[in-house]
Amino acid sequence: MQNPSSPTIVLASSSLYRRGLLDRFLDTYEAITPDLDESNDQGLAPPELATYLARQKAEAIVKHARQALIIGADQLAVLDDRVLGKPGDHQKAVEQLLAASGKAVTFLTAVCILDPIGRNRFEHTDKTTVHFRQFDRRLAEDYLRHDKPYDCAGSFKLEGAGFVLFDSVQTDDPTALIGLPMIWVADRLLQLGYLS
Repeated sequence: MQNPSSPTIVLASSSLYRRGLLDRFLDTYEAITPDLDESNDQGLAPPELATYLARQKAEAIVKHARQALIIGADQLAVLDDRVLGKPGDHQKAVEQLLAASGKAVTFLTAVCILDPIGRNRFEHTDKTTVHFRQFDRRLAEDYLRHDKPYDCAGSFKLEGAGFVLFDSVQTDDPTALIGLPMIWVADRLLQLGYLS
């Protein structure tokens, strides 16, 4: 599927979820973890922050891979205008899930592609809205013991059993919720000649 004459592709991320998505259709690429402070010192609104962080991640890798096409991405989970970070541990995950019970959480998945041939930057943000069913602590605890999504924004995995928590998901691209809007990424790579 990948065009062998194209320059290397680099994913500016340590995310196993994003790598899993690229593994679905790319035979070779490199993954480099960007060294980046992700704090919001500028006070950006969530949509601007997601775009900014995706761009910063891609640009942080340029010095390591000047001749490569670089894909940077970031995802924010937003509940009541508040960004939910990755919980990191069980207690924070329980708190996040209980706060989301009966509400809608918006996931902003931003991607930035830096093309070394045309020296162009392409950016896109996918918006996915997850409507959580009303649930109690017991279901949240049971779910967390099953999936252990402590490294996931919003404290769930769609590719796991997270669906037990949902009423509905509104999206144009279900892969965006996993970490990369692959419909847009594949379209851009096709247009740039990286896929055949």
